[in-house]
Amino acid sequence: MNQAEGRGYLLTEQVNCNSRNLDQLSSLEFVELFNREDQHAIAAVAAAKHDLAAAIDRTAKALHHGGHLFYVGAGTSGRLGVLDAAECPPTFCTSPDLVQGIIAGGAGALVRSSEDLEDKAEDGYNAIAQRHITQLDVVVGITAGGTTPYVHGALQAARERGATTIFIACVPVEQVSAEVDVDIRLLVGPEILAGSTRLKAGTATKLALNILSTGVMVQLGKVYGNRMVDVAVTNTKLRDRAIRILHDLTGLDRAAAATLLAQSGNWVKLALLMHWTGVSKEEGNQLLAQHNGNLRAAVANYKNQTR
Repeated sequence: MNQAEGRGYLLTEQVNCNSRNLDQLSSLEFVELFNREDQHAIAAVAAAKHDLAAAIDRTAKALHHGGHLFYVGAGTSGRLGVLDAAECPPTFCTSPDLVQGIIAGGAGALVRSSEDLEDKAEDGYNAIAQRHITQLDVVVGITAGGTTPYVHGALQAARERGATTIFIACVPVEQVSAEVDVDIRLLVGPEILAGSTRLKAGTATKLALNILSTGVMVQLGKVYGNRMVDVAVTNTKLRDRAIRILHDLTGLDRAAAATLLAQSGNWVKLALLMHWTGVSKEEGNQLLAQHNGNLRAAVANYKNQTR
C-alpha cells in the first residue's frame, strides 16, 4: 500500500457516484436509493457462492471432529461475528463454546466504539493464543476493508496453530491479499455514505454469516427438512415453536404434541424419533448418539433394523 494515499484506494473507501447528492434527496428518494444499492449486497453474496460452500464444508468437517468455530473482527465486523455466534445456542441448542465471537476491545466494544484497538495485530494474535486454538478449529477473520491488523494478527496465529482459516472481506484480492484456506470476497462496491461499511458491506457480511453458520448446522444434523429440531425450548415463544414443529411433522394435536415434548425432555429431535419409532427416551438418546445427532439417519437405521 502506498502510505501517501492511505486506504483511499480500497473499494470500501471510494466515493459512490450514485449518492453524490445524498444530502439533497427527499426522504422517499433517500429510501429508494438505499434499496437500490442494497441489491448489490445480494449480488455480492451470490458471486461468492463457491467460496461460501467451501467454507461450510470445511467448517462442518472440523466441528464434526471436535473443533470449534471462531469469528474474529473489529467494529461492525466484530459485532456481526459476535451476533452470529450468540444466535447459535438458542437456534441450534449448541454449547456456548462451539461458535464464539472475538471482537477487538472485548465485550465493551459491542456497545461502545473501540476502533483504535483494531490497529493492534498483536492483540489479535494473543486472542487466538489465549483460547488455545488447535488444528481442529476454524477461525474466520472478518474485515470489510480487508486491512484490519487485529484480524490479520489473529489469522497468523491461527495458521501457526494449524487451524482452518477463512477470510471475509469486501475488497478484491488485488487490493488486499490474505494467506488463508478459504477467501470470501463480498464486492458490494462503494458505500452510499463513503467509507461507512456498516451499510452494504455490513449487510453482505451478515448474509454470508447467516449462510455459513446455518449451512454448518444443517450438515451437523441440527435441522430436519427446514425445521430447527434442536431448538432450545427456553421461553414461551420457543416452546410454542417446538410444539408447532411436532404438530406439523407428526399430525398430533397441540395437547398431544405438548405431552410428547415433555416426555422427551423438551428436545424436539428426540420427541420426533420417539414418535416415529416407538423407542423410549433412553433408547432414543442412544440411537441419536450413534448417529451423531442426525435424526434422519437415526430413523432410517432403526427402520432398516426392524424390517
